[in-house]
Amino acid sequence: MKNASRRSAAVYALPALAGLALLPFLDFRANRIVSGEGVMLWAPEGGSLLGAATLATLILGTVLIGAQLGRFVAALAALALLLWLAGQGAATLSAEAPEFARISLGGGFWIAAAFAALAAADAVARLSLGALVRIVALALPALGFGLALRGGLFDDLSILREYAANRDVFDAALGGHMRLVLGSLIPALLIGLPLGWLCFSSRRARTVVLPVLNLLQTTPSIAMFGLLMVPLGALSRAVPALRDWGVGGIGAAPAIVALALYALLPIVANTYAGLVGVPETMRDAGRGMGMSRARLLARVELPLAAPVILTGIRIVVVQNIGLAAVAALIGGGGFGTLVFRGMGQAAMDLVLLGTLPIVALAILASLMFDAIIETTRRGGAR
Repeated sequence: MKNASRRSAAVYALPALAGLALLPFLDFRANRIVSGEGVMLWAPEGGSLLGAATLATLILGTVLIGAQLGRFVAALAALALLLWLAGQGAATLSAEAPEFARISLGGGFWIAAAFAALAAADAVARLSLGALVRIVALALPALGFGLALRGGLFDDLSILREYAANRDVFDAALGGHMRLVLGSLIPALLIGLPLGWLCFSSRRARTVVLPVLNLLQTTPSIAMFGLLMVPLGALSRAVPALRDWGVGGIGAAPAIVALALYALLPIVANTYAGLVGVPETMRDAGRGMGMSRARLLARVELPLAAPVILTGIRIVVVQNIGLAAVAALIGGGGFGTLVFRGMGQAAMDLVLLGTLPIVALAILASLMFDAIIETTRRGGAR
């Protein structure tokens, strides 16, 4: 077992070390759009030889340390040192740089950070901790990162400069992204849960509903947005009052409808699978107690099917957090606004300013649903 876990840790450690050795740790540019000059981790002008050696030792420690808790601590320490070295290196480079110079995180940083995070996640998974404990274990380093961010450690990095210049846009994008995700989730639940029960109750309905939803799921997101623009635009022209509610051919309305359609298949399929998985003996017991069909569904079937249904909802939330970025192409708002604006200006740090919050929201949503699913599973077992 130890050899297997060490081989797994080596899968994460070796690419991290290779990235730091072969790729620039930081990228120095005269302004935000020109090509930059790479700075290696050990370079005196923006790196640290001692820091590079310490970081390599911590990454190797994730392989050599036998205990999973020790590997988790070593991976987190490597991540913390990576961030500190990046902040200090950016400060050193910007001290003598011209006003419009930009210091970005290089490929070596991103590869090392990604594989160190994967090593930490793998160690946590092998510890077999409860979902709530995993959330706490990951919340503490996130809190430390937040304090470092607030303390100004990363202020000289160009992504923070992009945030300072686009703070109002970022705040609006955050609100718009959450509106898209929640605005599509609620109608998807209102439609998908009854459809899932209908598929469970009727074979004929199942043979019609699931293939149609499969077809919707395979439609590319851009095509779906485009297809919805025409009928919604015509509807808003026919009923002008709908424009006051934001219904139109462009904007959030077609994005919310498209995201809700994409959300239906996981919700319907998991509701059907959860209800099918309820033991027949539990239904017989409920009928023996004189429960009506509605009460049997509410008191027996749904509680036992809840973990599977919630798994489908988790898939939907994470999926829509990512898909909502594409809504910016039709004026739907969200973090896609920053992503596509950065692409249009060839400003990769602006792209990252829109991308990283999407990744963080998806991870946070997944962790929260994991905890809820585990809680409902334990409740169902009792």
